[in-house]
Amino acid sequence: MTVTDLFDATRTRPRTIDDVLQSARSRIPRLTPAEADAAWRAGAVVVDIRPAAQRKSEGALPNALVIERNVLEWRFDPANDARLAIADYDLQVIVVCQEGYTSSLAAASLQDLGIHRATDIIGGYAAWRRLM
Repeated sequence: MTVTDLFDATRTRPRTIDDVLQSARSRIPRLTPAEADAAWRAGAVVVDIRPAAQRKSEGALPNALVIERNVLEWRFDPANDARLAIADYDLQVIVVCQEGYTSSLAAASLQDLGIHRATDIIGGYAAWRRLM
């Protein structure tokens, strides 16, 4: 990667993580906790990407598929040998992290792989926990 690659052609500074997050969120239809719960009840797959230590300290999300962030794309890419049996381009995947930041980046990454119904939850697990 060159220094030129770090700059957006329309800007005079490198992109920040806030820029990257805003770009990701502009591409995904984020769900409220209530919408996510309804989608899960209708068959969507909820994926908790939080590290084990965070799940232990903050609590588990009932009925969520636990796949830590570092292997998420490999498990959901339908063209990958390490994919889950449920991996499909039309699968609705709702990614959950603690507060809804990392999950936005992860959902956008899944969309980059063609999983066009990938999304996340506004406020993450913390917001969903308040709903329960």
